[in-house]
Amino acid sequence: MQRIHSLIQAGESQTLEYKLSFGREVMETLCAFANAKGGSVLIGVDNEGRIKGVEASWESVQQWINQLKGSTSPSIVADVDVFEVAGKTVVELSIFSHPIKPISFKGKYFIRKHNSNHLMALSEIANEHLKTLNLSWDFAIDPRHDLEDISLDKVNAFVAMANALRDHPITDDPLTVLRKFELLREGRVTFGCFLLFCREPSLVSTIDAGRFDSETIIRDGLTIRDDLFSEVNACMGFVRKHISKRYLISDKAQRAEVWEYPLEAVREVVINMIVHRDYRASADSTVKIFNDRMELFNPGTLPEGLLLEHILAGRSASNPRNKQIARLFKEAGLIEKYGSGIVRVHRTLLQAGAPAPRFEPMTHSFKVTLFPISFDRVSGGVNGGVNGVFSHIQSHPGQNTGEISHVLGLPRRTVERRIREMKGQGLIEFRGAPRTGGYYACRDAD
Repeated sequence: MQRIHSLIQAGESQTLEYKLSFGREVMETLCAFANAKGGSVLIGVDNEGRIKGVEASWESVQQWINQLKGSTSPSIVADVDVFEVAGKTVVELSIFSHPIKPISFKGKYFIRKHNSNHLMALSEIANEHLKTLNLSWDFAIDPRHDLEDISLDKVNAFVAMANALRDHPITDDPLTVLRKFELLREGRVTFGCFLLFCREPSLVSTIDAGRFDSETIIRDGLTIRDDLFSEVNACMGFVRKHISKRYLISDKAQRAEVWEYPLEAVREVVINMIVHRDYRASADSTVKIFNDRMELFNPGTLPEGLLLEHILAGRSASNPRNKQIARLFKEAGLIEKYGSGIVRVHRTLLQAGAPAPRFEPMTHSFKVTLFPISFDRVSGGVNGGVNGVFSHIQSHPGQNTGEISHVLGLPRRTVERRIREMKGQGLIEFRGAPRTGGYYACRDAD
């Protein structure tokens, strides 16, 4: 009885719903729960949470279970609890998040979002199916392309890149390489295979790059349509063409070359854009260079349940959207470590003296904004200086010394020294308990 009162007090939610009687809506909800985080339906309770009771014998409850089982595919079976509350019967039907998704109810697929059921889109259905198989979209067979659309010379170029890093070189012929990397399955090419090694330009992977004098006036533009490896080089060539660089003269034999945007950070953003793009979306990736910033926009947001703050703090596991593409980029040495790209971009820019980058997950896309180095402040670099640490604290308030040290890639003692300097200047302050608090920029700090 206590459990029923606790559930009713909590109210309807993503994992709880009330119904007066068993029927189609109950089975639809249980299906939606199975496709999400699981949940319970209380039968005999109205929308206001008032217990009305339901007539239910064990025989009738068993009929409900059989009806649910026969109406869902793969079949699901609910757990049953029957309660007597003030002389009224309440039946709880519970379902766990099903390990094999998606579950259909009479041919339709529902998923629980917030406190209501939603009909799943085709893309959601496909994603759930691929996640169940521990696969990704790029692993699927491409029905529109075959081996004639693949450049074996490009496969050999990939092998050369990979062999430069491997202790044991790849010696197989191109077709065997494709089969071993599962890019060629049952004699058919996968979506990933086509994007990585397409012989002709691909509309699917279009990247639009532009140099803008204002929000509406474009000085130069480039449409990039090629295999994914070549697109990295094409993007970087356009960026180098349209950003500034200076030379620093020091006591060393050679002058130092300093770009307006650290090329290592830009390249990392471009690679992440290409590897993690949602290639099923109709929108294209874009690179926009303005006088005061660079914006990179990509179809496809962060995977569900992955938070940006956890990525920046190094507390997230890797979950690449395109597993085949990510694997090949790592084999070629273009990805250093899965899941660390955003952290490295953030760290590289701050260590170079640039303002903190801006990462913006949106509903169906992801946007990165980079800001240039102020050449007036560059004199041999400001790596790990007060400006870099202060900029990080401004953009990521509440982190402690250890988290700041991890993200910036600086020794903890260096961070502690910078923090002491900034506290002495009245730039930052510590808020919260010693173990759980963090540093914040003072409100009047410039």
